Amino acid sequence: MRIIWATCGIIALCLGTVGIALPLLPTVPFLLLAAFCFAQSSPQLHHWLVSHPLFGPPIRDWQANGAIRKSAKIAATVSIGVVFGISVLLNIRLTILLIQAVILSAVLVFIWTRPVG
Repeated sequence: MRIIWATCGIIALCLGTVGIALPLLPTVPFLLLAAFCFAQSSPQLHHWLVSHPLFGPPIRDWQANGAIRKSAKIAATVSIGVVFGISVLLNIRLTILLIQAVILSAVLVFIWTRPVG
């Protein structure tokens, strides 16, 4: 079972890493998932991830008090705005735009109601 948890952790870490460059792929949720999976499979991998200079701070902020750093909130907001803007420019059907607007608005409400880390 540990190998399955470790594999899931590695996949989540890879997706989170790709999410650093791709605005549509959320980085921190995948890092949180990787931390959880590594905690189930390998204390060494979990410690490495949580103490990593790039990946560790958002994980520690979330684990400590469910906080998201202001810079991450701003980056997420800008990314969501860009994605929605692209959808509008591509002349996506109004129904799809409305669904997208509702979901993205809910995501923004969640993000901005979390404490600042």
